[in-house]
Amino acid sequence: MSRAEGETATVRVGRHQLRLTNLDKVFWPQTGFTKGQMIDYYTQVADVLLPHLRDRPLTMKRYPDGIDGEMFFERSCPGHRPSWVRTTRIWTESTDRYLEYCLVQDPATLVWIAQLGAVELHVPLSRRRAPSRPGAMVFDLDPGPPASVVECCRVALELRRRLAEHRLQALCKTSGSKGLQVYVPLNRPATYEDTKRVSRSLAERLAREQPELVVHRQRRALRAGKVLVDWSQNDPDRTMVAVYSLRARPRPTVSTPVGWGEVEDCARTGDPERLVFTAGQVLDRVARHGDLFRPVLELRQRLPDQV
Repeated sequence: MSRAEGETATVRVGRHQLRLTNLDKVFWPQTGFTKGQMIDYYTQVADVLLPHLRDRPLTMKRYPDGIDGEMFFERSCPGHRPSWVRTTRIWTESTDRYLEYCLVQDPATLVWIAQLGAVELHVPLSRRRAPSRPGAMVFDLDPGPPASVVECCRVALELRRRLAEHRLQALCKTSGSKGLQVYVPLNRPATYEDTKRVSRSLAERLAREQPELVVHRQRRALRAGKVLVDWSQNDPDRTMVAVYSLRARPRPTVSTPVGWGEVEDCARTGDPERLVFTAGQVLDRVARHGDLFRPVLELRQRLPDQV
């Protein structure tokens, strides 16, 4: 899709025609980044983003009037969706009923949800045909001020070392907000009970051994200056922000895959800005490196009974 100029445009994406509106509405007031630029970003990053969304029920974090306006989560795929948008019916424990989720299977669907003002894209760790089988085990590292992503880097490196002792490779991405997320690809039979047990055991061990840096409980009173190693994301009813998703932060930052050398550099220098990437920077990184997070979809590893 070529860049659309002006308030409204009709574009063709693949076999489908879409009407895009309010393209010059500013969605990120601090930087002047517009809805049209957001749609452009998602169009250009689609080749590396779509494999991480495909066949996963989507939860949208929508900001129809930009990030300073009203926000709402939307799990049920809107009833006014085009006929070609695919959906999946999933039982959700939190609502005690089936919900019809959007599936983002192609660039046209990605552009359509961006047109809805879906700034952030959140997906589960499993695919629709095997909802009880996570493709990865994750650790969501969330810093409690005055800690920052620098402290998250130190914890991520320790996680990487401990996982390597069990011959497990891990990959890292920024949350696009304050923290880091460490993924351990599995892509072979494992249950959420398995990933939750192992991730919780490792988080508790780190908290015991490095209490000045790590906490594994959610209570905010415990978290000042420390990094929460959140293992509870390993659950079929939870979602993670998708890699390459924009975030509703003052700048149009992106959940960005990073190399371990970059994590080490951030920890060494103590400079959190080294792991902050905006939409344009991410497109440059993709052009240079391709999808650094591709192994999360392909690497097959066996989860040990304990770590």
